[in-house]
Amino acid sequence: MNYTLMVAISVLSADQVLAQSGGDATALPPAPAPTPICTDRPTHSNFACTVPDGGVQIEADAINWSRRSLDGTTTDIVLFTNPTVKYGLSGSTDVEVNWAPYASVHTHRPAGSSTTVDGTGDVILRFKQRLTAADAKLTFSMVPFVKAPTARAGIGNGQWEGGLIGATNYQLTPTLLLTLDPELDVRADASAPSRRHLAMQQLINLGWSATPRLTLYGEVWTDQDYDPAGTTRQFSADFAIAWLLRPKLQLDAGTNLGLNRATPGTQVYLGVSALF
Repeated sequence: MNYTLMVAISVLSADQVLAQSGGDATALPPAPAPTPICTDRPTHSNFACTVPDGGVQIEADAINWSRRSLDGTTTDIVLFTNPTVKYGLSGSTDVEVNWAPYASVHTHRPAGSSTTVDGTGDVILRFKQRLTAADAKLTFSMVPFVKAPTARAGIGNGQWEGGLIGATNYQLTPTLLLTLDPELDVRADASAPSRRHLAMQQLINLGWSATPRLTLYGEVWTDQDYDPAGTTRQFSADFAIAWLLRPKLQLDAGTNLGLNRATPGTQVYLGVSALF
């Protein structure tokens, strides 16, 4: 009896599909549209979304330039490509690695002397675990990370460091997304690198989907570094644009403007992200 019931239901479902398609058995329902790529760029923000299970995603700067001027000394930092590669372990978990294959730090001093240091950057390993439903109005992910000191002196500080990010998104309206990213870091002391101290970052980011393909971002970001030698506080106002060229391909551009002397005065970048 159970087998007969299953066959009857199957035949009825097939008849309904034929009826709805006007009698054409080849007229199947349209395939669902692919889910657009979701990235941790542009701006300083990290978003709660994760890479799909088995997916590989690359998010990279095509170019990233920043300038800081302090007491007559000007420092220019250029990162070339600076990719982050992500791999989806499940529908809510991914692993990520970031590494700048080439960086250049040029310092010009008041007396007229200058130095340039070129080389690779540090390696940053991250693990992102989303703790809420992907389509929830409020989404949240924990992102622990560790920095391996692979950069040469003058580009990196040669120390292991790490931290934890709480990526939080709240959908205010269908077109407005609020992002908060509280972050707690463990960093090496400047005067005693074998010792560690705490630092904190926070931001408030508002993203506006002007069209289904175009999103504009405005953000206020801060970094509070509680080094025993003296606390350093940085603040910036960040602005960016992201354009979804295809569902799995995004282009972006942005600028970060320093709001105090301790923060690089200007940072400009262009980026591209792709999901495979």
